[in-house]
Amino acid sequence: MTLEPKVYIVGAGPGDPELITVKGSRILRTADVVLYTDSLVNDELIATAKPEAQVLQSSGMDLERQVEIMSEAVQAGHSVARVHTGDPAVYGAILEQMVLLKQRGVAYEIVPGVSSVFASAAVLGAELTVPDLTQTVILTRAEGRTPVPDREKLRDLASHHCTVALFLSATLAKKVVVEFLAAGWSEDTPVAVVQRATWPDQKTVRTTLAQLPADLRAAGITMHAMILAGWALDPELVDKDAHRSKLYDKSFTHGYRKGVKPGE
Repeated sequence: MTLEPKVYIVGAGPGDPELITVKGSRILRTADVVLYTDSLVNDELIATAKPEAQVLQSSGMDLERQVEIMSEAVQAGHSVARVHTGDPAVYGAILEQMVLLKQRGVAYEIVPGVSSVFASAAVLGAELTVPDLTQTVILTRAEGRTPVPDREKLRDLASHHCTVALFLSATLAKKVVVEFLAAGWSEDTPVAVVQRATWPDQKTVRTTLAQLPADLRAAGITMHAMILAGWALDPELVDKDAHRSKLYDKSFTHGYRKGVKPGE
């Protein structure tokens, strides 16, 4: 099966080569050119590209060089798999690529992938939205060299007291703690950290908000880590029966089942 000549922006998933989508895998195996984020995408996955494909690493290239390679390939009638880690829609820096590709008249398509936030939740055996506890997940990052908009300061986001997933923030743990405490979080709020989720060298840390910086330092975690914070990360939840959903409640009526009230 041949692919249409265009750029396919493919989410490769968090690390485990089996966690790419079926569509993403097909594109990777079929594309004429593969340009991938070599510091984050599993080489086992890239090895599934067809033997005659041109395989290039993007870590040493600037944006313009990447777009030039992709554009020239498509204009020559070839298909390009631009392979990103996780899901490209979250901190994937794909908008800037799409802008330049569009300026050059080069077609592109986005193929979603499994984000590291959901891979981390799976590794931890956690549900991020727990009935009667929290029904919201905020995906964000602590402010470092890359600024965040004024309306998205971590202290303000944390004031919602829901589950918070922090990308790219392991080196800013002290700042995270200060902002969460200022937002009214308790020091004993459960926090879980997963470094390199689903990779063979995956590392997990379960801690509390107050202990987060010390425990990250002790574990030697400074990068490639997802920080999940909030009471949905309490490991003792699986030992309780206090947070059932309405969906499977025998007394709850919905479009597929009539509820039965106690005593009926």
